[in-house]
Amino acid sequence: MKISFSPEIAAAAPQMRVMVVEAAVHNGPTSDALWQEITAACAALEGTPMEAVNKRPAIAATRAAYKALGKDPNRYRPSAEALARRAVKGMELYRTTALVDLINLLSLRSGHSIGGFDADAVDGDAIELGRGRAGEPYAAIGRGELNIDGLPVWRDATGGFGTPTSDNERTKMSPATSRLLMTVNIYGTSEAGDDAFEAEMRRLLEQYAGATDIKITTHSPSR
Repeated sequence: MKISFSPEIAAAAPQMRVMVVEAAVHNGPTSDALWQEITAACAALEGTPMEAVNKRPAIAATRAAYKALGKDPNRYRPSAEALARRAVKGMELYRTTALVDLINLLSLRSGHSIGGFDADAVDGDAIELGRGRAGEPYAAIGRGELNIDGLPVWRDATGGFGTPTSDNERTKMSPATSRLLMTVNIYGTSEAGDDAFEAEMRRLLEQYAGATDIKITTHSPSR
């Protein structure tokens, strides 16, 4: 997959980097072992002061990128922040499929908003991270048309398919997904460090989604 960045993204977040993960996977039901890890991650956050959630380094950096692009992160929360807020309130997450839930687990632990896509539904072999445009169509998963004006948005040959607020119906993962494309927009410092985060991604993908042929590359506007 070829990765590029628009000038707007490069100007708003010049220090950002993106980890892109490609792998062959099996997206079965979420196992009890994975759900136990998710439950523990939620329990670790429960009771945290709500005002501390958006001050986590990864979440704060994502919110800063939203503001630099002209988007209000309080109205359009990054997905990692929304997950963390739910956990802080003691609200159980939805149990879906292995890939969706392991990505949620990674977001809870890292503070990064992570996009997970069915690679076979992505149009072409090149994607670009750019700024959402006014009136640009975007069918968000479970929420209908989303106003992506000012959001960081991944585009393929057809159009937008992923933002840190919500992924798109067109490229969403299903139980039939056999090839994964995952994007991790890192706007600041990884809380546990990039190497540890990458190792945790590999472990979860291999353990819970039977991932093989895992390829992880890192990209930034400056290179």
